[in-house]
Amino acid sequence: MPRPLPAVVSLAALSLATGLLTASPAQAATGTVTGLAGKCLDVAGANSADGTAVQLYDCNGTAAQQWTVGSDGTIRALGKCLDVTGNSTADGATVQLWSCTGAANQKWTATAASDIVNPQANKCLDVTGNSSANGTRIQIWSCGGGANQKWTAPAPGDGGTPSTPMAVAPYLYNGWGSPPNPTTVTNATGVKYFTLAFVLSNGYCNPQWDGGRALTGGVDQQTINTVRANGGDIVPSFGGWSGNKLESSCSTASELAAAYQKVISAFGLKAIDIDLEADAYNSPTVQQRTVDALKTVKANNAGLKVYVTIGTGQSGPDTSLINRAAGSGLTVDAWTIMPFNFGGVGQNMGNLSVQAAEGLRNALKTAYGYSDDQAYRSMGISSMNGITDQNETVTVNDFRTMLAYAQQHHLARLTFWSVNRDRPCTGGPADSCSGVGQSDWDYTRVFAAYTG
Repeated sequence: MPRPLPAVVSLAALSLATGLLTASPAQAATGTVTGLAGKCLDVAGANSADGTAVQLYDCNGTAAQQWTVGSDGTIRALGKCLDVTGNSTADGATVQLWSCTGAANQKWTATAASDIVNPQANKCLDVTGNSSANGTRIQIWSCGGGANQKWTAPAPGDGGTPSTPMAVAPYLYNGWGSPPNPTTVTNATGVKYFTLAFVLSNGYCNPQWDGGRALTGGVDQQTINTVRANGGDIVPSFGGWSGNKLESSCSTASELAAAYQKVISAFGLKAIDIDLEADAYNSPTVQQRTVDALKTVKANNAGLKVYVTIGTGQSGPDTSLINRAAGSGLTVDAWTIMPFNFGGVGQNMGNLSVQAAEGLRNALKTAYGYSDDQAYRSMGISSMNGITDQNETVTVNDFRTMLAYAQQHHLARLTFWSVNRDRPCTGGPADSCSGVGQSDWDYTRVFAAYTG
């Protein structure tokens, strides 16, 4: 029976780099800052007046949630700075929006543990009372490691795509394969982000998990809640190999865009992945419908990251969708190939994956006129761990080859199908293990080292 194949996803919020938030002004990064329960750091009422409260609120893509990490250690929104009220260093001092002064109460440092610290007070940015309710005030408090002090935000880099932990978001599938508890994976590997598969059609233009499980309230909702409680987030993957695709079931681009939007709005998403495979990929009509729908979604959701995942041959992917998107004016945040199931039995799958990725780079350069660097930063790899459906063997060392390539070229995405399979086989259900000798989470640990 055909198994759903991976997609890639993406993200809108990016991790702060370790140490002082420094970059040249040209390298400042702008986007959402997300924290407890996946909600956003928000300027109350989108009011730019000095003293306006900074709070936790559902992510909505407005300017009140667009924060710029500057070269001077400030974090700014609406032209003003994130500020500790009254220059206080006491636990419980609230933060607010204030005209930028260069003072120490407007300086912020990030740690490897995803804290945002005010160095003057040596205290962490904190959601008051550990409450995820909309409107909860943000304060500073002694750093304690709780989820209400963990943040994901834009990261200034070297002028290109900033590094992001969500680049590594292995697939987690609740449909079968004895899905692991994401908390177990996070505690063992440090990986906090997951690509949740798959959103399909119920036979009509209506999104459901696997085309049959309710969008909210079920096991998938529970998974999302668990991941976010651990300080991470999910990126839903639309499509895969099997099942009814929204891209085919919806009859117009506007209907498809509305189906995508239903999922985006239900979970306050920062990223989505479109995994266009099988008959859906082969139809020019479906390709164009998808491109047009994604243009609408991007226009209606400021800051939303859109990733598109496609199959590939050993020398690169079929370029029809890439060329169609470029010709229609659609720029996505990463094109991701799945370099397996292409007849690499007995060959080095790490090297073949790099070869296929170079083909993708060339395709993006041709379609979009990108430089090499722009192409690399707009692409990704979504591998498969262990024995593939065509009896190729992707080893842990092959993952190390892909990791090195991604590090060298700053790929936007490095992921795989799936954490369900990242375990030794012990007679469990189909797609619950890799088929090779390994310890639990060996593959996840390799990609967890990716820094972008």
